[in-house]
Formats: sequence, structure tokens, C-alpha cells
Amino acid sequence: MSAVEQRLASLGITLPSPVAPAANYVPFVRSGSLLVISGQLCFGADGKLAATHKGKVGGTVSMDDAKAAARLCAINVLAQVKLAIGDLDKIARCIRLGGFINAMPDYEPLAQVMNGASDLMVEALGDKGRHARSTVGVIVPMAAAVEVEGMFEIAG
Repeated sequence: MSAVEQRLASLGITLPSPVAPAANYVPFVRSGSLLVISGQLCFGADGKLAATHKGKVGGTVSMDDAKAAARLCAINVLAQVKLAIGDLDKIARCIRLGGFINAMPDYEPLAQVMNGASDLMVEALGDKGRHARSTVGVIVPMAAAVEVEGMFEIAG
């Protein structure tokens, strides 16, 4: 087990089996030392969207539930990274996270929602988890509250 997975385990997190793409795209692309992970929804360990993670943030989804959804997305991003490279200790740096928040039109604290994903990345990777980020309010597939994509630098 990698040091990153041990850190995750100490947080009570086991990486789930990565979810297969739902349309005409691949879950990740590697080009040289860069690994880009396609947007991941907030599926739980059971592979399903919890009722508390479906709907509009600022409407039927609370801030706390939205942050938890973003955290799940980041866990699913790391599951795809593991599928792509086999060993999470090969991550040299999380370069960027992109957050898509299914928010009410007048909901402004999108950045605080996305902190659920950003905080998880730093908890898992330490300083290597500090990243650039964009966060926007949009309509997300399957009425999920949050979707997160990632870009990583891979060593070796």
C-alpha cells in the first residue's frame, strides 16, 4: 500500500473502484508527465449518488452536504489516478482541480463548496496536493451537486 493510501486509510478512506465513463470519453489521458482526469461525480463507496448529493446547492443541497460531495469527487479523482498509474506515490504534484457546482443562480459561496475537494487533496498528498483551481456554477450530469476534474504531474 502506498504512503498516500496509508494516509487516506488513516482518514477512514478506502478508494472505490473507479466509475466507467458514461459517454464518449475516456476517464483519463496521460501525455508525458501530465495526467488529466475527467470530471468525477460525487458517487459514494456504493457507486451511487446519495440523495443529499443530488440537486441544487443553495436549494435542496446544503453547504455541508455540497462540501461532502466535493470531497467524494476528489476521492473518485484519486481512484482514477490510481487506475491510471498504479501507485499514488508517483504523484509529483496536483497541478489543478476544476470544480463544477450545480448551484442555484444566486448562490455565491462556490469556492467554499470546492474546498471540500481541495482540502481532501492536501490531506492526501500534503504539500504536493496544493493546486491551482477554477470553480464555476453549472448544470451537472445526473443532477449531482458537484463534479471535479483534475490534472497531475506524475514522476517517472
